[in-house]
Amino acid sequence: MAKQQLVCTMCGYVGNYKKKAKGSFAVEVILWLLFLLPGIVYSVWRMSSKQKVCPKCGNTNMIPADTPMGQKLIREMGQSQQ
Repeated sequence: MAKQQLVCTMCGYVGNYKKKAKGSFAVEVILWLLFLLPGIVYSVWRMSSKQKVCPKCGNTNMIPADTPMGQKLIREMGQSQQ
């Protein structure tokens, strides 16, 4: 099944989202090196808190392109970029 086309409400990007984990990889490594249990807890939290973000600007608010609001954003952003 193909991903649905989305529109970023911040920059006007039209396309697929990117998944990004919350938190810091560096903190995760330090916790694993120093303390086993906090490292496990932090890793589980990071993997369960992935967000769908715009690959262009990182905004988390993307809407389907085939909705009335999505079509309106595409028209408005397209005109402002020309």
